[in-house]
Amino acid sequence: MTAPAVPPLISIRGLSKEFKLRRTRLFGPAPRVTAVEDVSFDIPAGSTFGLVGESGSGKSTVARMILKLERPSAGEIVVGGKDVFAQSPAEEKEYRRMVQAVLQDPYGALSPRLKIKTIVAEPLLAQGVDRGAVVSQVPRLLDIVGLSADAGERYPHQFSGGQRQRIAVARALSVDPRFLVLDEPVSALDVSIRAQILTLLRDMQQRLGLTYLFIGHDLAVVKYISAIVGVMYFGRLVEIGPADDVLRRPLHPYTRRLVAVASMHQPVGHHRLTGELPNPLNPPPGCHFHTRCLYATAECQAEAPPMRDAGNAHRIACHHYEAIEAGKKAETGPLNAPA
Repeated sequence: MTAPAVPPLISIRGLSKEFKLRRTRLFGPAPRVTAVEDVSFDIPAGSTFGLVGESGSGKSTVARMILKLERPSAGEIVVGGKDVFAQSPAEEKEYRRMVQAVLQDPYGALSPRLKIKTIVAEPLLAQGVDRGAVVSQVPRLLDIVGLSADAGERYPHQFSGGQRQRIAVARALSVDPRFLVLDEPVSALDVSIRAQILTLLRDMQQRLGLTYLFIGHDLAVVKYISAIVGVMYFGRLVEIGPADDVLRRPLHPYTRRLVAVASMHQPVGHHRLTGELPNPLNPPPGCHFHTRCLYATAECQAEAPPMRDAGNAHRIACHHYEAIEAGKKAETGPLNAPA
């Protein structure tokens, strides 16, 4: 008997974000850049959705829209059947409690002038929780993330990078959220500390029933923690599916290249794929990846491929993925590449 599908906690539908840049000329319109274009995915409750891609692919812009730090140019973010940008004041307050973030640089997120107990308590106080009740909560939160109660009396500079990230997690947990946006939360940590934080995140998810959006460069890390993976390139989602399926059997040429880079033990963000990234002010027509793709044809240049179902909830935006997977399409070099 097939287990019932877990309903999504958050649904992203047709999400796009365009930024208007500072005017560079006296006359004419200000230039615009599309950072995210028509992105759609669901995040099932209690699971982790991993979002990967090179720097500048739009991952963090998606996160900022989910956190309501940026407003979409188009599309919607749906929770409980309602767009979060059409919430009442009471609903927005609840949403801001429900959704918290843990970022790459914990030290930059922690005020050096405040004791840890004050830093952890800040979100609770902002939600109007009685100060007396807050005092009793802080030791419990520090214990959840593996820190002693006396850590609350110290300052951020007295902790290691891994300990500061634990403090950032405790602060995010203080308002009892349901969903955490984890934007490169371990990329600045040593390998051994990275493993400890990842284990902590998995343990917390099981104990507290949390849902994660995990943004990362390191495919091994994303595969370890994620149930579902989405791959972004130049603002578009090009492949999505179960983590094991996408990262063991990548179908999109871009994902195949990322996995090849990862096999050389080099994080995606620190290794340049063949060819230059397109100019954001003049994006290539059709499939954005065609200028760097070894399988590109005139069709790729003329038309952006739609998302296609490859089975097992695995979807790909590529005109030729079936022929590539079957080995029937040879590498030819990027379209229009110089001789």
